[in-house]
Amino acid sequence: MRSLILGGARSGKSALAERLAAGFDDVVYIATARREPGDAEMAERIAHHRERRPAHWGCIEEPLALAATLHAQARPGRCLLVDCLNLWLSNLLLDPGDGRFARERAALLQALPDLPGATVLVGNEVGMGLVPMGELPRRFVDEAGRLHQDLAARCERVVFVAAGLPLALKGALP
Repeated sequence: MRSLILGGARSGKSALAERLAAGFDDVVYIATARREPGDAEMAERIAHHRERRPAHWGCIEEPLALAATLHAQARPGRCLLVDCLNLWLSNLLLDPGDGRFARERAALLQALPDLPGATVLVGNEVGMGLVPMGELPRRFVDEAGRLHQDLAARCERVVFVAAGLPLALKGALP
């Protein structure tokens, strides 16, 4: 089962994803934040996520090569929890590698349908506000929206979370 969990900041989307993953004995959490958090507030966010995760879950930090990591870690009976797509997207948009964004995005979309086991993807819905000022923020919002649409088409379950309340957009809630 492939699940996409979307919502705003602090909406409860990560907590829901963790509850879905907790139904599996074998879980690998794929964290997409940069290994160096950059500021104290981001370091606190990362620490908060680490503290919530069960100690027996595996964890891989991968800020760019998401599809390759999914391929390497996917197994029948295992749940891969990716948190968060928007950090991964930001990392790629800011990566100086020529054409890397397009290659990594295409690789993710191609890999997802064939992965064994379960995959839970977490992303921030950022397209419900004003159109941002500046070329890079507008591109980020546009690319996030396109990515979420393409992933939603490939997932059996899509859930929107607001105020800790999940709303099934596609498929059923467990």
